Amino acid sequence: MNATLKSIAAMSFALTMTAAAQAQDAINFGIISTESQQNLKTSWQPLLDDMKAKTGLEIKPFFASDYAGIVEGMRFNKVQVAWYGNKSAMEAVDRAEGEVFVQSVPAGGEPGYWSVILVPQDSPIKTLDDVLKCDQSLNFGLGDPNSTSGYLVPMTFVFSARGIDPKTCFKNVTNANHETNAMVVANRQVDAATNNTENMALIKQNKPDAYAKIREIWRSPLIPSDPIVWRKDLSDETKTKIRDFFMTYGTDKSTGDVAKEKKILAGLKWAPFRESSNKQLLPIRVMELTKDIAQAEADSKLSAEDKAAKVKELTEQKAKYEAELAAAANG
Repeated sequence: MNATLKSIAAMSFALTMTAAAQAQDAINFGIISTESQQNLKTSWQPLLDDMKAKTGLEIKPFFASDYAGIVEGMRFNKVQVAWYGNKSAMEAVDRAEGEVFVQSVPAGGEPGYWSVILVPQDSPIKTLDDVLKCDQSLNFGLGDPNSTSGYLVPMTFVFSARGIDPKTCFKNVTNANHETNAMVVANRQVDAATNNTENMALIKQNKPDAYAKIREIWRSPLIPSDPIVWRKDLSDETKTKIRDFFMTYGTDKSTGDVAKEKKILAGLKWAPFRESSNKQLLPIRVMELTKDIAQAEADSKLSAEDKAAKVKELTEQKAKYEAELAAAANG
């Protein structure tokens, strides 16, 4: 009887260990919804196929209807690695056991990209002031609330900086991904909308007719390039495989077809990746708090005492991150 129980226990342990090993070998790769799922799959699948071949891991794309879906997927370990914008990466780091380990590099080698506001090519709107007349006559398209360039940056540098609430400024405000925002501007379904320079390069390539119907009227300060994030609890062995893949892909250290890899990266409008960490999110944290401070100062529902306390707390948090940012720049 004891021998039988020991045999069953041993089998159970072996099955448990096998299941754990299989789980570790399966990586769901989250891809934020900047475009339609089909467009994203077309661009990303070649990279993920190469990642599978080089790491020996089972790599499966994971899509969601919005950015929060990818963050929540990582939070509940349905996503182990993901491409995020900086704002959604910050959410993943803070709420989903995420950690930045590499950063994308724009195809032209720029240190980042820019948020933009678009209008139809033949629109009478010429300047940002024309957009911000705030007589509730215009329809405006913002990005996903977890988008850096589609939401956080314009909210910080365009609206909060002027004490403007988009909901009271415009006739209607919508939230959509970058591709949708570009198309609704091209089709004159909104008067203006946010986007970014990386997505506009894709629109120019994939939908030149729509691109010709769009005009940029505002460009933001530089935004750090998008990070790739993994769950901190991945095994060291798995992390090494994934890091080595990204840090050698499309470079002379690659063991694959470098020309092919560079072509795949070009399809994503990227050059080879560079190493990164959570420190790349510090400018975004400062930006988020700048927005929050401006909104708190403009909040008429808060008493003077509560407003002062909230602004003080947010200002102290901002100063902390600014100090960390300065130290990182000097380090």
